[in-house]
Amino acid sequence: QVQLVQSGGGLVQSGGSLRLSCAASGLTLDYYAIGWFRQVPEKEREGVSCTLQNNVTTFYADSVKGRFTISRDYAKNTVFLQMNRLTVEDTGRYYCAVDPFCSRADDYDYWGQGSQVTVSS
Repeated sequence: QVQLVQSGGGLVQSGGSLRLSCAASGLTLDYYAIGWFRQVPEKEREGVSCTLQNNVTTFYADSVKGRFTISRDYAKNTVFLQMNRLTVEDTGRYYCAVDPFCSRADDYDYWGQGSQVTVSS
């Protein structure tokens, strides 16, 4: 059974930092692209970042470039999203997901349970 268990998130002041983790069981993340998405009420799930299997090719939404960093720990079968210089606009529920490719949200097969990130002004 595939599980993606997220940790991290919480409440932080604007300008602060948080790190999200996504630990996988039931599959080896080495063979998958990992995406991070965020969702706010009444809006579609937005792609934030994605890393391919080689952990070298990464993608970021324009709104987070230079502030967020995606990485993975192969030994721990875990992916991270380091979020720095957070702003109120970064508030939302963040999800990790796995797929053979970096793609649209609808294409991802497995999802984490979500982590709430709230940034206060």
